Amino acid sequence: MKRILNMAKKKKIEKSTIFESYIEQTLLEEKMPKSVFLFCKHAKIQESEFYLHFGSLDSVRSAIFEAFYKNATQVLTKNENFEKQSPKEKLLDFYFTFFEVLQLNRSYVLFILDEKKVTKKWSDLKGLRSHFKEFVITLIIEGNAEKQGRFSQRSEKIFSEAAWGQLLFLLKFWMSDNSVGFEKTDVAIEKSVQTVFSLFDNNALDTLFDFGKFLWKEKSHIVS
Repeated sequence: MKRILNMAKKKKIEKSTIFESYIEQTLLEEKMPKSVFLFCKHAKIQESEFYLHFGSLDSVRSAIFEAFYKNATQVLTKNENFEKQSPKEKLLDFYFTFFEVLQLNRSYVLFILDEKKVTKKWSDLKGLRSHFKEFVITLIIEGNAEKQGRFSQRSEKIFSEAAWGQLLFLLKFWMSDNSVGFEKTDVAIEKSVQTVFSLFDNNALDTLFDFGKFLWKEKSHIVS
């Protein structure tokens, strides 16, 4: 009976503690934990505590990227003017905020998504993909509501998938960006969002050309 009471009084391990331990262990050892047992031993927690939150180490990695997303959206929702903004402005603000969150964890993100170190590569982004597409769909619905006529409205499925492709592109760009303060990533965000919303508004030719020039310039700079 005493043992049961002691277990009940023991402070519950939070998800954030597991996240912090996983990130720290991965970076310090320069490899991902190979088993739940080894991870818990290093983190000084019981396996039973781990399984209260996660079923595997794979689910921890996925949840970490979901936490990055949630941290960004929490920052956005604290801004009283966010809901008053246009869909384009909301997406821009999300990207800028999301990459600020990633910047705080850049070493981990680079390690996990490095193709040479992770065979599954982008599989850890499944949860992020789901949340992000739901967010984009709300923006599409909002944008469609402003359009007159059914034929001028845009497909939620097609444009949310296009936005996900855009986020992956920006993520890869940011990973290779060596500019001070990641200024080039900021430019890429602005130009790519402008391009996507030009497609949404049937006015894409000029912005596609401008974005293409930017990418060509950056590619030429890297090669040289």
